[in-house]
Amino acid sequence: MSVVSTPATLKHAAGMIDDAEARRIRNDFPILSQQVNGSPLVYLDSGATSQNPLCVLEAEQEYYEQRNAAVHRGAHMLAVSATDAFENARETVAGFINAGMDEVVWTSNATEAINLIAYAFSNASVGRGGDAAARFVVGPGDELVVTEMEHHANLIPWQELAFRTGATLRYIPVDDAGALRLDEAEHIIGPRTKVVAFTHASNVLGTINPVATLVRLAREAGAAVVLDACQSVPHMGVDVKALDVDFAAFSGHKMLGPTGIGVLYGRAELLNAMPPFLTGGSMITTVTMEKAEYLPSPQRFEAGTQRISQAVALAAAVDYLRETGMDRIHAWEAELGQRLVAGLEAIDGVRVLGPAAGAERIGLAAFDVDGVHAHDVGQFLDDKGIAVRVGHHCAQPLHRRLGLVATTRASTYLYNTTDDVDAFLDAVAGVRPFFGVN
Repeated sequence: MSVVSTPATLKHAAGMIDDAEARRIRNDFPILSQQVNGSPLVYLDSGATSQNPLCVLEAEQEYYEQRNAAVHRGAHMLAVSATDAFENARETVAGFINAGMDEVVWTSNATEAINLIAYAFSNASVGRGGDAAARFVVGPGDELVVTEMEHHANLIPWQELAFRTGATLRYIPVDDAGALRLDEAEHIIGPRTKVVAFTHASNVLGTINPVATLVRLAREAGAAVVLDACQSVPHMGVDVKALDVDFAAFSGHKMLGPTGIGVLYGRAELLNAMPPFLTGGSMITTVTMEKAEYLPSPQRFEAGTQRISQAVALAAAVDYLRETGMDRIHAWEAELGQRLVAGLEAIDGVRVLGPAAGAERIGLAAFDVDGVHAHDVGQFLDDKGIAVRVGHHCAQPLHRRLGLVATTRASTYLYNTTDDVDAFLDAVAGVRPFFGVN
């Protein structure tokens, strides 16, 4: 049997993460040792996809070497071992966000998780699910509320639900600085609201939204709360019970795990009342030629062959994050985020989106360089071995509201150092001179 490596962080005494520990952490990530164009790789694109520590890679390999089989289907030794690993992974991830095992549904990613909710609502709206699903019925006169800062994955599914059902989609606007207009939210969320869906932390602005305020408004209206937690669960402690949300979605590839695995959290009583989205094998109790009866959550929403190795690897990633300490990770990224923003604000011709230096934010910063397109900025940085994200970051309405088409985004994680940030800032300072922009 393969031996899974022990992360370097487990050997380090508890305390605040500093540059020395971040460098030790970096050693756990094989991909970060390479050079790009003759320069050491500075990876500042974890907001899009994080890298994998060796223990995560080994966990997935070990599964294929020792346990590979169909889960919940066979009675032979390998099938039992695979099922145990699969469900143990669910228990690990559930514990990470303080959820019950029956409240964690495996999906391919957060996008699928949010689509699952929206399609379950529309299935209820055409009579599927019976009396238990009546609370999910959406139709003309009902309203679905999102925000103007949403990632497309938490906007388009609700647009489509409105199209399918005749409901109205409304949104909470942002001000000129990108902050939510909570004064408007109090008028927008009301008796007609059936769903309030919003991001916990903006993937463009770095803003951490006031979950408690939005949940209170939704509760007063009797609406379901859907939280996009893609940029929060990987970077800070998230307790879904304390947040009092009905549903939450996040992706494994943003939290040191592999691609192809995501998580839908839902209150057990809601998941068990929702009609399924995908149907087929492994999610039924009884099937006749005329009808089928469905298993309770989470199997009700896990039709077909599942993402077994990915779930096992995601659990290893969760173990790594937990052992490192989410409070420590959050504090370190906050420090790096402040360094990013303060440094960018000091460069002539650079406009930083979101909260100014000194205000709370997660460890990312999107910015515009006056006179230079974001794609050119990204290419200039890549030539120096610095990986960032360019474009609209799947948030076109937000960019349009702020008068932009595209931005450049640098996003940090636990393996980044202040040297990474400083190398990035030095490079950005050279962008306008390189392109001859005064």
